[in-house]
Amino acid sequence: MDSRVHLDNISMKFGDFTAVHPLDLDIQSGEFFSFLGPSGCGKTTLLNIVSGFLEPTTGSISIGNEPMGAVPANKRPTSMIFQNLALFPLMSVAENIEFGLEVRGVSKAERRKVSDRLLELVDLPHSGQYRIDDLSGGQKQRVAIARALAVEPKVLLLDEPLSALDLKLRQHMRTELKEIQRRTEITFIYITHDQGEALTMSDRVAVMSAGRLQQVDTPIELYRKPKTAFVAEFVGENNRLPGKVVAVDGDQVLVDCGAAGQFRGQLGGQLEPGQPCGLYVRPESLKAATDQDTNRLDVSVETVNFEGAHLTLETRHAQLTSMVHVQADQRAYGGQVEQGANLSLGFKTEETVVLPEDGPLETIHD
Repeated sequence: MDSRVHLDNISMKFGDFTAVHPLDLDIQSGEFFSFLGPSGCGKTTLLNIVSGFLEPTTGSISIGNEPMGAVPANKRPTSMIFQNLALFPLMSVAENIEFGLEVRGVSKAERRKVSDRLLELVDLPHSGQYRIDDLSGGQKQRVAIARALAVEPKVLLLDEPLSALDLKLRQHMRTELKEIQRRTEITFIYITHDQGEALTMSDRVAVMSAGRLQQVDTPIELYRKPKTAFVAEFVGENNRLPGKVVAVDGDQVLVDCGAAGQFRGQLGGQLEPGQPCGLYVRPESLKAATDQDTNRLDVSVETVNFEGAHLTLETRHAQLTSMVHVQADQRAYGGQVEQGANLSLGFKTEETVVLPEDGPLETIHD
């Protein structure tokens, strides 16, 4: 089943406000694809455009190589799971799952076969007779998934479906959703502001800010090689050392961070000598400095948090306005670090990225 989704020059305006700036995007058949970004960045607007609930200001959409411009929402090969799930409380579990099929005129016997099969798929066998109010939050989530799958969509749209669940259940449902997607091989388009959800479940992620695509990439590439300052700061925790470019040598950049020193980092965007920039280094990449380290930063420890195998340290350099966060194996620091201690941190050039101060805002493809 061809369930590719192609967005061509899609934009959305509400009066003078641009919710989605023009973008092009291809989502592959059978892909678990997520839109990640803060509230108001345009990700739900895009989902509603794909579903047909909104007509874009410009551009066109195709699903499975079929244009969707003249296809209303109820005729598109999509199903949506909403944040509040929108289950019918006066119906049984089976009746909820079968509702879309009943509307389409499918016989009662066939509807029951489908609901029984899907209850097995979502690990709720023999639960069709229960009322919705008898179910836990996680069970309701599974029923919503089964109901969406009953009409055999090419694309399943999920609008922050786990946000109402507690942390432990959310983490469990991440695994459940990914497994269901793997078994059904349906294209999933997932909306979230939770980077843990996006990075854990997705084949690729589109990071959005202020209605623009910042970067479309695999979770690992987003984390290791952010292409804009926004992605570097939004995806995972990062330390930013502000400075100016001294020199660009191939894929490396020499950055002058004033009294904090000069550091060598990996080139992450278009940069020229004298240009303001930020050098980004992850907390886990900061180690106790050795003689081999060319990048060294002297800090004082302000807060020590013991987390079993790891220590998380909040440290400060006198010339930097932001705290420098460190995550390290406690044994690397002799088993204990005290508040007020002075540390010399080292980090590898290849574990950094240097980006323009504000980062480019145009659409970036993988």
